[in-house]
Amino acid sequence: MSEIKLEKITDYLWEIPKQGGMNVPARIYATEKMIKDILSDNAPEQAVNVAHLPGIVGYSLAMPDIHWGYGFPIGGVAAFDMNSGVISPGGVGYDINCGVRLMATNLTRDEVTPKIKELVTALFHHVPTGVGSEGKVKLKQNELEAVMTQGAKWAVKNGYGENATLNFIEERGTMEGADPSRVSKKASERGKPQLGTLGSGNHFLEIGYVSQLFNARAAEALGLFPDQITVIIHCGSRGFGHQVCEDYIGVMNKAVGKYHINLPDRQLCCAPIQSPEGQDYLGAMRCAINFAFANRQMIAHWTGEAFAKALHKSPQQIGLRTIYEVAHNIAKMETHTVDGQPREVCVHRKGATRAFPPHHPQTPEAYQEVGQPVLIPGDMGRYSYVLVGAEESMQQTFGSTCHGAGRAMSRHKAKKLAHGRNIARELLEQGIYVMGASRGTLDEEIPEAYKDVANVVDTCAMAGISKKVALLKPLGCIKG
Repeated sequence: MSEIKLEKITDYLWEIPKQGGMNVPARIYATEKMIKDILSDNAPEQAVNVAHLPGIVGYSLAMPDIHWGYGFPIGGVAAFDMNSGVISPGGVGYDINCGVRLMATNLTRDEVTPKIKELVTALFHHVPTGVGSEGKVKLKQNELEAVMTQGAKWAVKNGYGENATLNFIEERGTMEGADPSRVSKKASERGKPQLGTLGSGNHFLEIGYVSQLFNARAAEALGLFPDQITVIIHCGSRGFGHQVCEDYIGVMNKAVGKYHINLPDRQLCCAPIQSPEGQDYLGAMRCAINFAFANRQMIAHWTGEAFAKALHKSPQQIGLRTIYEVAHNIAKMETHTVDGQPREVCVHRKGATRAFPPHHPQTPEAYQEVGQPVLIPGDMGRYSYVLVGAEESMQQTFGSTCHGAGRAMSRHKAKKLAHGRNIARELLEQGIYVMGASRGTLDEEIPEAYKDVANVVDTCAMAGISKKVALLKPLGCIKG
């Protein structure tokens, strides 16, 4: 249990005052009920540690899905001055640009439920899943480098989807400034066979339906209606991004000594943004970001093929389209108000989602009146949420909100709890058909392993940093 003393600001916000070597206070978004569990895994200590980093501005922030991570807590947000601040791989995470794509169809629950087993099976065979899974596309080095610089645009140019889809992806599916020369040979070798794969762990592809609408105006703008069939794709940059992170943790550990940076935790290893090491990491990180954008674009394309095969319907009848795609492990240069003045800062979001409000220049044109869609997956047994960004996010959290339910127990503890149970059968009894690369994967991902995402989402809504639009319930899922 954490020894940290919290000051209650509101019913949904707590502050750890600036003390010791902290450069800013730390803030945690949580209700009274949630804060007890949050304190139990010492993640707030990581939020305090982040507040020590050079050049941090505002607050070290933690969303209500906060839990223990590498260096930064998962659910952490921090912004750094471009001149005095640092870039830290631990503030992005190992799975660079892990993110979520939400797709919608013309189909209804009644049309798909009788065919859900066939659909999930088709998806499982169309989308490679599991640890070490390899894709249908084997890239040469020059092709991989094109993916690194072009992202989802590369996928579209090579026949995986339509150009119009790019308007509904964060950064339009391509992060500028990617530099393949900053990526190691080992990272490239890991990436070449993995494009177009779901991966393992908590990554999934879920078929669901719209169970409830909270905001009719926003739902209409997003094209959502009751009982509509939806698809959520949750995955990232696979072993490619993991290796980029691993490589630069080594680089940053040396940079800490070179630049005389004092850290409360060596996992916060970092370098000044403008340093050669900082710029090299940014160039490589953006390559991994683009790899993930291309990865999800290809999976989305194959999802459409699986629907057509399983349901014996034309693409026009299915009407599968992307509502939006957001990243939740990323660092980006953005303009935010700091001390009353607009300032360019480097925003680290690790297990946190961008939540830009209506009329923001980076909110897609189609959603200018309602705000940028925010996609919050839950667990495979309960529900997920569609939100939109709100103006308060710009005032409080550098345009950020939560990213998911957040784990409530370790994978080891989840497997122990699942021992002797048949998780797939339990879910089927609830009307949810699940396939996993292994039984162990399903055991690690039992619904009880996660917080109730409703509590997480409601906290963010109370804080005004995002607004609820729709509740999605699962019908079928494939897990890595």
